[in-house]
Amino acid sequence: MEFVSKTYDKEIFQNVQCQKQNLVDKEYSNCKFKNCSFNGCDLSNSVYIDCLFLDCNFSNIKINNCSFQGVVFEKCKLLGVRFTTIDSLLIDWTFKESIIAICDFSDLDIKESKFLKCAMKEVDFINTNLIGADFAGSSLNLCKFYHANLGRANFVGAFDYYINPIDNKLKQAKFSYPEVLSLLNPFEIKVEF
Repeated sequence: MEFVSKTYDKEIFQNVQCQKQNLVDKEYSNCKFKNCSFNGCDLSNSVYIDCLFLDCNFSNIKINNCSFQGVVFEKCKLLGVRFTTIDSLLIDWTFKESIIAICDFSDLDIKESKFLKCAMKEVDFINTNLIGADFAGSSLNLCKFYHANLGRANFVGAFDYYINPIDNKLKQAKFSYPEVLSLLNPFEIKVEF
């Protein structure tokens, strides 16, 4: 399938395979994408408003100046995506039960973002504003939090994270036991029960 139009409204795209295609300068509103692959595609300068991506593959995509407002990624695969290049105005997105690996969210203001029950690995959150973000139930293996503002962030049920309380702001962040003990790792403290 070719995306020939510049704008799409209330469209449903299913089983679309568009590897390494140029899909720049498009606008999608209230669209649903099911089981689609955008592997290696260039989606730069596109706008997504109130869209749902279900079971989609976003490996190695380019998203320079993309805008995401009211977007849900559910059961998607996002591999090697540099979110640092997106249009950071009015970001509103939710990631549910998705695989997010080797991605970069550094230097973004993405407060209130939701990463729910996601399998996250080697994701960078350097100088990222994550106030009120929700990581509930997510695996955060080898994710890098550095100079991140995690105030009021929810890590209840999250696991495999390494967060240095000295290098990040954690005021009113929520954690669950026993995973919260990992916050002591940078201090090389031994806890005995």
